[in-house]
Amino acid sequence: MRSAEFDREQVLRAAITAFMTKGYSKTSMQDLKKVTGLHPGSIYCAFKNKQGLLLAALEQYNEDKANEFTHYFSGNTQVLTGVKSYLNCTVSACSQDGPQKNCLSQKALNELAEQEPLVEQVIAQNMKQWQERFVAIFEQALLNGEINNSRTPKQRVQSLVMGIYGLRTYAQTDPQIEVLNELANQLFDDVTR
Repeated sequence: MRSAEFDREQVLRAAITAFMTKGYSKTSMQDLKKVTGLHPGSIYCAFKNKQGLLLAALEQYNEDKANEFTHYFSGNTQVLTGVKSYLNCTVSACSQDGPQKNCLSQKALNELAEQEPLVEQVIAQNMKQWQERFVAIFEQALLNGEINNSRTPKQRVQSLVMGIYGLRTYAQTDPQIEVLNELANQLFDDVTR
């Protein structure tokens, strides 16, 4: 049996968009065929099933977000400038119409928690990596003297992550950029004081 030839990243990014737009349950194989350009048989051959495609999409999403994260902190001498830029980007995404408004991990977790243990496990691992990247950033900010030691970097990151989840959820019902900017500024002030 010949394996299907396709651009894996392109297919996974198309699947990410589909899952962020409609959610896992409401995304049909026909939807996936339409966005990926692959026939259902090719999807099954390459990813075993729809859940396998979601798992691969979550891995790609995590990789894309890790690269984006690096972008915000690689050129900044001031760590907090990168944190501010990261929050501004989150606000910008949340205030727009379309799938970029959603976080694939958060959407899949909300929809599939306790129903799909493997999906939940992958999301938990991705979230742990995301938090570890932020902890390293806040450790650097502490070394730079940008923040004090009144709270550990891990405590600051826990507040930040909780705030980002809340910001994304809040944006679902009130996507006004002015409001979201104010909330992001409050979050920034809280985690950096």
